[in-house]
Amino acid sequence: MSELVTGEAVALELRPARLPSRALAVLLDLVVAVAVYVAVTIAIVVSTASLDEAAQTALSIATFVLVLVGGPIAVETLSHGRSLGKVACGLRVVRDDGGPIRFRHALVRGLIGVIEILMTFGVVACIASFVSARGRRLGDVFAGTLVVRERIPVARTGFVPPPPPWLAGRFSGLDLSAVPDGLWLAVRQYLTRMQQLDPQVGWSMAERLASDLAGRTGVPVPQGVPPAAYLAAVVHERQSREARRAFGSGPGSSTPSAAGAPPAAEAGPAAYAASVADTPSAAGATSAVYGPPVVPPGAAVVESSGGAAPEESHEVPTGDRPGTGFVPPA
Repeated sequence: MSELVTGEAVALELRPARLPSRALAVLLDLVVAVAVYVAVTIAIVVSTASLDEAAQTALSIATFVLVLVGGPIAVETLSHGRSLGKVACGLRVVRDDGGPIRFRHALVRGLIGVIEILMTFGVVACIASFVSARGRRLGDVFAGTLVVRERIPVARTGFVPPPPPWLAGRFSGLDLSAVPDGLWLAVRQYLTRMQQLDPQVGWSMAERLASDLAGRTGVPVPQGVPPAAYLAAVVHERQSREARRAFGSGPGSSTPSAAGAPPAAEAGPAAYAASVADTPSAAGATSAVYGPPVVPPGAAVVESSGGAAPEESHEVPTGDRPGTGFVPPA
């Protein structure tokens, strides 16, 4: 990837063409040019058979210059850097600042191309492309141009796993305006590749990213929340806000609440661990991505003798609270 800066101080990321694709484009252009040159030469020889040898020689030289030199120059000028071979290979000739080329650029490229491509059979052009950092031949250096790729394969975007259900809506009040785009990109790249990392390395990276993200938001990471789960929940909150800004909130839309979230999601990680113990698929999916929920200090987890799910014990004051069966969050 090559970063070019325009006159308006705008950075452009252009992908320079490699030597094999450029050589194939030049070969296609030469095949077409030679075929046209042979056809024009035959037509001139047939039509000027009555002329003397000097006139026929002059016509042959003029045909060579017009077809093999002037033809490519005219094609690149009129097509703004896209000859037939470059169109077939997905290439284009642009200026150093990323703009379209003009006649003078095509003229310099064409005249020097006669020497480094036609007269040396492309040897000089190949050597210059190998030496240049951006694969430019001598014609590109003197003309101030660059051959770039127009068709770039679409890269697969990694899947960002969703946050655990017990973190749904927990970070809806965070101020994310101070988080830079570079940090968002780093967090997203970590979430898409965290299962490919060593567990210790991944955990340390998640802690560092979570600390940076918490410093930008001004709110520390909640106690008992794994750093990877915290990062996923904040990224999910950002995506939800962008979706609401893009599509608007309908009359039936509402923020996550206790009615829409599972009871264990409102009770905290310890209760969530107890609630998913009877559903191995959900517990396994969450644990495989983020690890088991971290039980915060002060939340006692007990196991019954019958092997049932662990339960979180709470002391609920019964003086002024009616017996609704609601377990307050830890």
